[in-house]
Amino acid sequence: MINQSRKVILAVTGASGSRYARLMAETMIRSGAFNEIALIVTDTARRVIAFEDSDNWLADPKLTLYDNHDFFAPPASGSAGYDAMVVIPCSMGTLGRIASGCAVDLIGRAADVMLKERHSLILVPREAPFSTLHLRNMTALSECGALICPASPSFYAHPADIDALCMSLIERIMSHLQVDMPRFVWKG
Repeated sequence: MINQSRKVILAVTGASGSRYARLMAETMIRSGAFNEIALIVTDTARRVIAFEDSDNWLADPKLTLYDNHDFFAPPASGSAGYDAMVVIPCSMGTLGRIASGCAVDLIGRAADVMLKERHSLILVPREAPFSTLHLRNMTALSECGALICPASPSFYAHPADIDALCMSLIERIMSHLQVDMPRFVWKG
């Protein structure tokens, strides 16, 4: 039997860049491509979101919020049938723990499940510069099948504001999630 529903996990860590997380959630909802969007937010991410942006989107009824400390939540099991996971922004601490297979919270366990089940795991680190340890961890994850997509927006489309600039990254991630939506296409 083929599962026709599309389920995705959206995880938000305490790295700076919470606007990316909000735009990712809004775009996922607006796309209508997912039957379920599981949302996992770290405690630090909640503080960063409130400081950098707005936390109103966290209460959207189209998002199913899971406590990051709840290992009994569906994203902790491969049998829950999630197709993909996006960690945006992804702190280097979270990335390092995922790379080492050390799941100390639901985000780490859900990422581990994505890797072991060979499902799509997209990590969006928001850090600069990268240390050698960061690069080694990203390489290890890439070798295990994760997609490392740094929060590096493009300027080709001449974005009019910060949200438009950030959307160039969100559109790229949605493309990797195989969601057909309008996006900038380079024509030279």
